[in-house]
Formats: sequence, C-alpha cells, structure tokens
Amino acid sequence: MTKIRALIAFVLAMSLAAHAVAGRASPALPASHECVIGSYALADGTDVDIGPADEGNLRWRRKDGTTGELHPAGKFWTSTLGWTGRSDGKRVSFSACDTGRILFDGISGSKLQFDQTDTRFEGAGVQLTGRLTLPQGHSPVPIVVLVHGSERSSALQTYWLQRQFASEGIGVFAYDKRGTGSSQGRYTQDYLLLANDAIAALREARRLAGPRAGRMGYQGGSQGGWVAPLAARIEPVDFVIVSFGLAVSPLHEDREAIAFDMQRHGYGAEIQKKAGEIADASAAILLSNFTEGYDLLAEVKRKYSGEDWFKHVRGNVTHYFLATDPERIRREGPGLLPGIPLQYDPMPVLRNLRTPQLWVLGGQDRDAPPGETLKRLSTLKVEGIDLTMAVFPMADHGIYEYETREDGERDYTRNSGGYFSLMRDFILDRKVEGPYGNSRLIR
Repeated sequence: MTKIRALIAFVLAMSLAAHAVAGRASPALPASHECVIGSYALADGTDVDIGPADEGNLRWRRKDGTTGELHPAGKFWTSTLGWTGRSDGKRVSFSACDTGRILFDGISGSKLQFDQTDTRFEGAGVQLTGRLTLPQGHSPVPIVVLVHGSERSSALQTYWLQRQFASEGIGVFAYDKRGTGSSQGRYTQDYLLLANDAIAALREARRLAGPRAGRMGYQGGSQGGWVAPLAARIEPVDFVIVSFGLAVSPLHEDREAIAFDMQRHGYGAEIQKKAGEIADASAAILLSNFTEGYDLLAEVKRKYSGEDWFKHVRGNVTHYFLATDPERIRREGPGLLPGIPLQYDPMPVLRNLRTPQLWVLGGQDRDAPPGETLKRLSTLKVEGIDLTMAVFPMADHGIYEYETREDGERDYTRNSGGYFSLMRDFILDRKVEGPYGNSRLIR
C-alpha cells in the first residue's frame, strides 16, 4: 500500500504532471532488484512476501499483518516500521537472482514457486492484462479474483495477495484495471463497466485454470466493495469478500466520514449539524460535476472556520475542497472521479445477492466509516442474506493500524493481526470460527 487513502491520493496525483497519464504505476525498481519480488519460505516455518515500494525501495509483509519498508544499504537492506520511517532493526539480504535465497532478520529462506500464466483478455470492450497464479500441483483449488479499488497503480505489480493466497493453496487472478498498468482503455470509476471487466476476468481465470478451477469468487477492497457484489449479482459466483467497503452510496460516504470526524473528536449533535452544512456544500459541488456549490462552500468556511471543530473536518473528499482554490477545483474536478455513480445505492444488489459474503471493516476507518454499513448489513442478515461481518476495532482504511501523532495525523504501522487468515479461511472452506486477532465476528 503506497497510498492508504486511495481516493485522496488520486486527487492529489492529478495535480502532478508526472501522473497525468492514466495507468502510471509507482516508481519502478531498478532491474537488478525486480528478481527478488516474491514470497519466501523461511527456515522457522513462516514466510515473508517481498514487493515493490516507492522510490525504488521494497516492502516486506508477513501474514500476521506486520510489515516494513526496505531501503538499500550496501549488501543489506534496512527496514523501517510500517510507513512510519522509523527503524525497526531488521536487516534483509538477497542472494543472486538465480538462487532465490533470502536472509530475513537472521532467518534464511528460499523463494516459493508457483504456476503462473500471464494473459491478455477482452474486458468490456478493451484489452486487459492479467495473471493467474496457482499453487503447484494438479488438484482443483479455489480461485479468487482480486477486484481493484480506486487506485491507478498496476495490480500485477503491487498486489501482494496474489502470492500470499497462492502460498496457502488458493489460486489468484489479478489484473490491471482499465486505464492502469498495461491494460488498455480509459481509467474510470463506472461501477457497471468495472463489474463487467471483473466478470471477464473471472471467466479468463476459469479458462486458464481448466480442471484445476474449484470454487471461484471475488475479493474487492474499498471501491471494489461496490464493484464485486455487482459483478456477482450479474453472473453468480461462489463467494464474495468485501474489504473496507461500504453499503452506502459514494456521496453518503463523504457525509458519513465528516460525521465520524466530529464523533471521534467528541463533538455532539449541535456541531454535527454544523458540519453537515459542509457536507451539503461538498455534495453540491460533486453533483454539479464541479460547476456549482462554491458559493455555499465559501459561506460555510466564512461561518465556521474560526470555530475549534472546523480544523477536524476531513471527510473523504471534503478536506480537498476546503484546502484548494475553487478555480483549481473547477479545472481539475471533472477528471477526478470519471464515471463515478455518486448516488449509487448498493442495497438492491446486496438484498438480491445469494452469494455467501464476508465483509471486513475497520472500526476507525476515516474514509469509509462502518457505522451505517453495519446497520444495513445487519438488516440484510435478519432478512436471511448469507453474510458474515468482521470488525477490526482499531483499524483504519485498508485494515491498517496506526499510531497517532501530536498533530492528530496517523502513522500506519501494520495490518491488523488475523485479517489475512480470516480471508484465507473463508475462501478455502467458508469456516470463519476465529479468533482472528481482536476482530469482532458477526455471523
């Protein structure tokens, strides 16, 4: 995860000329480092995944949720904790590429081998690039298709789950979303179009896997939480996992995030109402495709910017509006959320979805607060819909845990323990009996 808040990172990236071309990924690793990317079995019986990070660095991840960024330092790579930039004392080295060996924090290991097939396939009118990763062998395995969030990075380069799931006996199909990586087409956030791309990806995964294809389904993170259930409703699958997604509309997401901002800073109903006026201004701008609403935004800023609570208003996109010149928003805005159905209501899809679902939510998710989503999902459970919910109480978006700085911002340290094993168990046999870290299971 190079950008934890995918939507806001996208907004900011639009202002940089270097990111003007759709599909540009994170800075590439030097060619000499690309061969070390992979998952490694360690001598102590555990494993570690090595993937790319920004600025030519690497990132290690373990299935217990711990992670760090690796920085080249002579023969070794030194590690910093999570995304904090603080040393965690770990050192890592790699042998020559053709040997596939690692020394991770004093423990030796070797790269795991998978059966991988790269492919190009027809999405909804465009050519997409994908990769099927299977554990070695001949037996049928469950296969999960990884559905993008709103990020513009290449899934084939950055999605570590394609290796971690494969190391647990699960087939994985990852693909570059249209307009990203090496896939064709224009980047879009049109959920129906993206759902049809996901369906095409699953069909391609099934074709490539042949007799090894067992149960098949989707895992969608963030915005993928709207897309994956829609794809499953159009063409049924065996399971759907939604990670840090929502059962409300994108427009409601920003309003709920602002309300959560006020709640977690201890403000009551009166302040919540004032903050709602800011949400109204943001909604006016979004619904007009960035042509109107600026007078309303200026008015609420004039009324409330001097009050203590105002500095805590963040929302999902609102803090960009509050911090950015209106002319710049007008100029850049229409390209920020191309094709997004702002008032899309996912409930009719979810209410009529007969596919078993697992929803994984972060209790401290500032971008996708879980409150209303949990209420709605609970209603669906009462109606007989087959779904399981897991809430990691101290996790933000991405199921990332954090430390809070003096200025109130968050330094991300790791994924919550149990997040990976929860998804793994659901894919393998639908048994989620736990415990999974400190999560609260609702079955």
